[in-house]
Amino acid sequence: MRAFGHNEDVPPRTSSRPSARRTRPRRLDAAAARQEILDAAAKRLVESGPAGIRLQEVASDVGVSHPTVLHHFGSREQLVQAVIARSLDAIHTQLIEAISRSTGEEAQLATMLDGVFDALTSHGHGRVILWLALEGNGIDGAESGLDRVVDAAHALRRAHHRGKGRPPAREDTAHLVVLATLALVGSTVMGPTLLAKAGLGTGPEAGPRFRAWLAKLLSRHLEPAA
Repeated sequence: MRAFGHNEDVPPRTSSRPSARRTRPRRLDAAAARQEILDAAAKRLVESGPAGIRLQEVASDVGVSHPTVLHHFGSREQLVQAVIARSLDAIHTQLIEAISRSTGEEAQLATMLDGVFDALTSHGHGRVILWLALEGNGIDGAESGLDRVVDAAHALRRAHHRGKGRPPAREDTAHLVVLATLALVGSTVMGPTLLAKAGLGTGPEAGPRFRAWLAKLLSRHLEPAA
């Protein structure tokens, strides 16, 4: 990054040396600025965690001023929340698309659980979600996104149950989605320790085996009631 110039000396007009110029912050429209700030913050979040996000450094990464970042996000905490909310929105969208293509089979459910877990761990977002919760900060938009996942899962469940007994209640489907969410988010931090302490293994296969078991548990509950 080019630093702001501080030399007040002006070279003679006859000199061939170009005059020093101050580096000006980039001018971006509001949507582009917000997007680039989120991208820069997300990269720092992956590399250093929440503590590694400093507004001045994010502004420097994007080439905008510090007040520009404050204008769009208000504070460091709100910027972190916005990064996570965007990531969760992407996860929810992909999950809903997967549910819409699913036939409700156990193997498909296991693949969905693995995909969500990988998305939460690959960028450290599962840890950040728990960190925000411990700090007493919610994630704007995350709740409505989960609601859409429940709606999609319940629509698939009702279609699967059609003509096979009593229709399932949406509340029951919501409980299943919350159970899976708590298991996946919690396992991003405590999964290896809990699995090891329970005698379920310490190697890389322990996590996938747990999620396969969880998929089987959920799948059995999703079966139509007689």
